Amino acid sequence: MPEILAGTDWSRIIREQIAPVLPSRLRQAILLLPQDVLERLEEIRIRLSRPLMICYGGRDGFVSTEGRVHADPAQGCVIGEEEIHQTLNLLTKSSLYALEEELRRGYLTIAGGHRVGIAGRALLDGQGQVRGLKEIATFNIRIARDIRGAAHPLASLLIEPAASRLHNTLLISPPQCGKTTLLRDLARQISSGTLHPNLAGLKVGIVDERSEIAATWRGVPQHDLGPRTDILDACPKAEGMLMMIRSLSPHVLITDEIGRPEDSQAVMEAIHAGVGVIATAHGFGLQEVRRRRELRELFEMGAFTRYIVLSRRRGPCTVEGVHDRTGERIAVGEGARW
Repeated sequence: MPEILAGTDWSRIIREQIAPVLPSRLRQAILLLPQDVLERLEEIRIRLSRPLMICYGGRDGFVSTEGRVHADPAQGCVIGEEEIHQTLNLLTKSSLYALEEELRRGYLTIAGGHRVGIAGRALLDGQGQVRGLKEIATFNIRIARDIRGAAHPLASLLIEPAASRLHNTLLISPPQCGKTTLLRDLARQISSGTLHPNLAGLKVGIVDERSEIAATWRGVPQHDLGPRTDILDACPKAEGMLMMIRSLSPHVLITDEIGRPEDSQAVMEAIHAGVGVIATAHGFGLQEVRRRRELRELFEMGAFTRYIVLSRRRGPCTVEGVHDRTGERIAVGEGARW
């Protein structure tokens, strides 16, 4: 069975890894949250002149100074300008320049692999490209949670028994439905050789453009991705996949959120080179993904031989269906969390 929360002290994780990047008033409010809320905490949203908000267990609410969760925004503690400045200083350890590249991308990774999205006023260069942010007014702290064993129930559907090799697989779902969580567990099990009895451990190359799969912090991945895994952090997907093929000879390439023309070209380059590919794409189902031009071309070329459709109808990693290369459904999750 997947190990979802068992054995994990989320109160300690929130106290030791999240609380230190919060100003004192907000820190106190979060640490006073009920235990059952802390166990299910997914996001902490800090917005200038608006109430402190959290997302937990598929719900959201506004947090008072006393740590109570309310449906009414008027009951939440309102964030002041000084608290925005303090949060930024705590996140960057008062060294904005050292994290200039991360800020340009709009997010930071902190100890534990937790990711902080940042929004404000974009600064553009002469070519109209974002070169930084100023007047920062929003932080979204996303709590990193692993579900070990999440991929195991799908293992027999992802293996070609005759060849003892992996199907090229695309995971499809809207945001926050467990695509990256499942991707992470696939990487760990493929690398360690525990996914399927007929599949020995393989060399895995992860192109982690948004630093979300491995959550690399100060050069160290904050998630266990297996003993045969190499990670290319903060590198554009298409370029990174080709770099991996040329220099690290992976058996399998893993990357998140493909969708640009250059991504599709790189996927085909990998497949033509004999490298397996597992990737994710945003969408509410296979038909929606097929209508997107770049991904439709991959479908028509038979690039992926398995499509896994996820939702969070019964929590993250809820499998709604598994499809073959033609789009025919070969397994129905029936909304179950496998």
